[in-house]
Amino acid sequence: MSPASPANAGPAIADHDVLRGQQYGFLARALASAPDADLLSAIARMDGDSGTPLGQAYDALRQAAAKTAPKAVEREYFELFIGVGRGELLPYASFYLTGFLNERPLADLRGDLARLGLARAADRHEPEDHIAFLFEVMSGLAIGEHGVEGLDDRVFFTRHIAPWAAQFFDDLAIAPSAGFYRPLAEVGRVFVDIESRAFAFSG
Repeated sequence: MSPASPANAGPAIADHDVLRGQQYGFLARALASAPDADLLSAIARMDGDSGTPLGQAYDALRQAAAKTAPKAVEREYFELFIGVGRGELLPYASFYLTGFLNERPLADLRGDLARLGLARAADRHEPEDHIAFLFEVMSGLAIGEHGVEGLDDRVFFTRHIAPWAAQFFDDLAIAPSAGFYRPLAEVGRVFVDIESRAFAFSG
């Protein structure tokens, strides 16, 4: 993702929105490519609050990271999302919403990205409706890096993530090759549910 123009300075961002941005950023990173040794080590050292569903999900992810080798998670990522011909999952909004790639959901997304002044980075070749790209955009929206009137994080989430992300994470949790990515799927599912409930309440 690359901004077409510098973001305007805005009001101070609330602490909970900073945390939301970090959550989206973490999930975007883990879904864009296989975690490397440094990221796996950082996940394994995370502290969490096991008294909440999200904390319990992160605790399971921490345990998985502690016993997963970088080469193993590379193979897992390949089988899940790349494969020979195609992976076990196609993490694109168009596919989940229409059964095909590069359909109307992608065109609608590109329209909103243009309004935000955002474009796919030159070194990224997958369509913009990849779950990792959408979460990267949400990370920026949550912390005020970009946004325009009538297109804030709630609107973007409702249009481009809420209709399909929960199903994607459900599918990821039961994918045949999922090991490390099974608890990651639970983190994503719980976080998307929290966001859905919060936006429904605030809307």
